[in-house]
Order: sequence, then structure tokens, then C-alpha cells
Amino acid sequence: MRPLNLRSRLRAAAAALMLIAALLAAIVPAVQAADSGAGGAGPAVYVIPVRQTIESGLEAFLKRAFREAEEARAERIVLVINTNGGRLENAQNIGDLVGASPVPVTAFVESKAFSAGAYIALNADQIVMRPGSSIGAAAMVDAAGNLVDNPKQISAWTAEMRDAAEASGRDPNIAAAMADPNYRGEIPGIGRDPGGILTLTAEEALRVGYADHLADSVEDVIAWLGLEQRAVVHVDPSLAERAARVLTQPGVMLLLLIIGIAGIVIEMLVPGFGVPGIVGLLALVLYFFGQYVAGFAGMESVALFVAGIILLVLELFVPSYGILGILGGAAIIGGIATAAYDAGDAVTTLLYAFGAAAVLAAIAGYIFRKRGVWNKFILRESLTSEEGYLSTEARTDLTGKSGTALTPLRPAGVVLIDGERIDAVSEGGFVEPGARVRVVRAEGLRVVVKESKDE
Repeated sequence: MRPLNLRSRLRAAAAALMLIAALLAAIVPAVQAADSGAGGAGPAVYVIPVRQTIESGLEAFLKRAFREAEEARAERIVLVINTNGGRLENAQNIGDLVGASPVPVTAFVESKAFSAGAYIALNADQIVMRPGSSIGAAAMVDAAGNLVDNPKQISAWTAEMRDAAEASGRDPNIAAAMADPNYRGEIPGIGRDPGGILTLTAEEALRVGYADHLADSVEDVIAWLGLEQRAVVHVDPSLAERAARVLTQPGVMLLLLIIGIAGIVIEMLVPGFGVPGIVGLLALVLYFFGQYVAGFAGMESVALFVAGIILLVLELFVPSYGILGILGGAAIIGGIATAAYDAGDAVTTLLYAFGAAAVLAAIAGYIFRKRGVWNKFILRESLTSEEGYLSTEARTDLTGKSGTALTPLRPAGVVLIDGERIDAVSEGGFVEPGARVRVVRAEGLRVVVKESKDE
């Protein structure tokens, strides 16, 4: 395969990297426009599901759904909850969204509203529960599922739960018993072990005022609200939002960054294949697509990242004493950090990705070491006459032939052999002009002659 020259390689790299911004600019608006929620004429009841782990993708979806309900002047939002909980900061943002909604919100606990799900339900105007469902178990846990024992964190989270309960006219002590495993207060009408985390069944929640009604379905909830004559609009996550939900998971983001960085580095070190570069660019497109749809990244983050990659490519070919490389690295880190929900987590993920990508690039560089870019700077082979390499045409045909010295040979000079002027050197010292000479050997351009006194 014929290697690309410097200008072509730079042009191809810049064009390919700009593909990230072009794809995002073209695809995202189209997908969001195609998947945007269906509206209806007149007041309607908007049914919005919360049937997943509470994380950044769900938060972005709920912001969009609540905005659509508000713009459509909906009469009611029914939030269908079935979740084990999730990230605390996302739950707090969603709780604020529910509590501040100009459209009244009714939470329907379909099966379970545990942990952060309980907090979201407490921010609604009413809570309706299906028989057999549960609400509570809102104590803080770490990533491994173990209870958090930090008193400050527990106190702050318990206060959040109490505030949410008080704002909707519910007993704040019950919310505290759900959130604080050390809560010792008694809950009238509820038998519980002192110090345990409180979880209420639907019947218990109705008895203590944490549920306003029991219903078997969303339709029953709407009928209880007296809105059965209203149009019902079901707002589900769009295709782009479902994709973003997967793409914004920490493990998926790490994998995409590893593939993206490794693919581009391998393509730069071992140019000509195209596949690593294409796969790397697609991985980065998916990374920024997920962050963009989730509402965390803007086009400025994409532009910053692309500029960083271009600067790193230029560093390979333009002497800048490392300045372009430093600027490029800073731009890449800035683009990824500003595109993520949490900049600190994004930088940590990026460091892991760089480490893994470096290992993959080193393996690829070793496997394809004979065609890597470093071969342009290192001479790895010797070109010998035994292997057929000659610097010029050998004159072995002159060996043994006789001629005349046209100039003095001291020891170099010019001789005439078969009518051809040939540069030669004397083997035996000084040779007078006009003396007869004979070629004793020929080595490339070096023709060695000796005076023939017998001729």
C-alpha cells in the first residue's frame, strides 16, 4: 500500500475529525425532532414513566417531558414510579423539578418507590399506590450497596426527605425513619424495629397519610382524579434518549473513550489501514452523542475536543517543542470534562481511558512495527552489494583491458580504454602521460590500473 504524504495525511485527519461535529450537528436535531413528544389539542393528562434506575439520562428525559406538558398546558401529570432508586444528585434535581412544576403532579407507585424513588414521590402533590406496592427504604448507600455511615451526609439527606414530606403536608418523622437508620422515634400505627429503615406497604402508607388513594392502574388514577374525560398523552423516552441512557453509563463512557483514543492513536502511528481511525471516531461520536442528548454537552464541547485532536496530529509533524501537544491535551480534557454531567468523574474516567488506550496502542505498535510512522525516521536495513544493492553501475567489464594514460596518475587521473575516457587510480604510484596501462580491478566507479611496461 502506498503511504500517504504529510499533506494528505493531515488533510485526511482533519476531515475525519470534523466528522464528529458534522454528525452530531446533523443527526441529533433530526432524531430529537422525530422523537419529540406527541401533543394534543386542549387540556390533557400527561403520563410520564419512571421505570428505571434514577440517573442523568432519566433526569434529561423528565425535564423534556415536563417541559412538553407545561407548553401544552396539561391539566395533570401522572408520574408512574417503579424504581429501586439511583443517584442522589439526580434524584434531588428531579425532586426539585416535580416540586416546582406549574402542572399538578400525581405520583402513582406502580410497584416500588425505594430510596431516591421515595424522595421523588414525596415531592408530588398526591401519592397513589397500587395494592401490594411499597415506598421507603431511602437510606443512603455507597456504590457497593452498603449503608453510608457518615453522620453529616445522613443528616443532610434526612433533612431533604423531611422537607419534601412537609412541603406536601405529610408527616416528616415518617420520611426521617425512611432515610435515617438511626432514627429512634415511634411511628403511630406502624410496627417497626427501633433503628430499622422504614418501608411502608400500600395499606400502611394509606393508613398514615403517605398515600392518598389505592388504585390498580393509571386509568383508575385518572378516574379518581375526575379527569377520565380528558385526553391522555403517554410521553415515553425517545430513541435518542434511550440511546443516551445507555451511552451515559460510566462503564459505557469509559469503553467508548478507550476505543476512541486508542483508535486515533493507532491510526496516527500506523497510518494506511483506516479501520482503527474510523472505529475510534465512531466511538467518540457515540460518546458526545449521548452527552449531547442527555443535555450535558454543547457543540462547544465537541469543537474543543476536535481542536485538541487536530493539535495533537500537528504535533507529530510540526516542530513546536511540545507546545501543540500540551494545548491539544488540554483541549481534549476540557472537551470531555465539559461534555459530562460531572467534570471530576469525567477527568478520572479519561485518565483510565488514556492508560488503557496507551496499552492497546503499544500492542498495535509492536505488531505493526515494520510499517509504523517511526520507520520514516530510523534506517533499519543495510543495503549491501551481496543483496543486490549497488550505488552505481559496476565496470567489471574493464578488468584486464589495456589503455593509455591521458593525464598523469598521482595516483588518480584519466585513462583512455577502447576510445572511452575513464577516471582511474594507479596501483603502483606515479604514471606518466602516454604510458600504457592495464586495468587490474574495477569496483563501482573505482577503476584501478597498473603501468604495463612490456607493451
